[in-house]
Amino acid sequence: MLLRRHFLAALAGGSEPPKSILSHEHILVDFVGAAGIGPGRYDAEEVFRAALPKLREVRALGCRRLLECTPNFLGRDPRLLRHLAKAADMEIWTNTGLYGARDFLFLPEYAKTESAGHLARRWIEEARKGVDGERPRFIKIGVNRGPLHPLDRKLVEAAILTSKATGLTIAVHTGDGRAALDQLEMVRASGLPVRKWVWVHAQNEPDLEIHERVARAGGWVSFDGVSLRSAAWHLQAVKHMAGRELLARILISQDSGWYRVGEPGGGRYNGYTFLYTEFLPRLDPAWRRRLMWDNPDFAF
Repeated sequence: MLLRRHFLAALAGGSEPPKSILSHEHILVDFVGAAGIGPGRYDAEEVFRAALPKLREVRALGCRRLLECTPNFLGRDPRLLRHLAKAADMEIWTNTGLYGARDFLFLPEYAKTESAGHLARRWIEEARKGVDGERPRFIKIGVNRGPLHPLDRKLVEAAILTSKATGLTIAVHTGDGRAALDQLEMVRASGLPVRKWVWVHAQNEPDLEIHERVARAGGWVSFDGVSLRSAAWHLQAVKHMAGRELLARILISQDSGWYRVGEPGGGRYNGYTFLYTEFLPRLDPAWRRRLMWDNPDFAF
């Protein structure tokens, strides 16, 4: 609590907080599924009004870039992100890719029949030509628990092909450590540098040795989902990696937000400040620049 009071007092005194990057957050998500998603399911102006104060809050705490990790067919809206980025005076990055987790509910039918090469061509075109005037800055896919289903493996293969063609980093929502190790094997076999792959939701795997194994291989271990409920475990995971001299291979973020399409007023929008006001003060201050700027900047 003392560190948190010092942090908030510095802000109140007018000190400029260090610049930072949030590597895994959301502004809008629509969980209706690929079969039901489409235009007109939400009012973009209402979303703008709900999201802007939350973004301005975290901008005041030093955030200069936010990676919006909502994929296509889950509510990706690059035009909305562009308007919010301008109003909040921060970078908001969108993505290309598709989300296969939750047993493929959010995959369009074409993704189930097309080859990995065909999917990659779609994503490469988005990366090069843009989506609604915005160029995707990373690849976001989702896979289920391991061992990986053939459809999950196809999404990973398509992401690898896209990364090789565009240089974009792959961030993969991952069900567990077994699925992470399956991906690591695929990335290594493909010849893609392992540093172009981020294991998203690594905090859901309780085996810290698997975190170490992925980090030592060169992958990024993302402890996102930081919240009041999870803070103690996140703290343990980060300190464990630091104690193994692997701080340079981890990312931290909140997987927070967001406007929920289909709920009145977008439901409860949690915002993005907990990491700054509650979690970072519990860490060694010397780690802040690496965790909040250097690592995410290098990873993506």
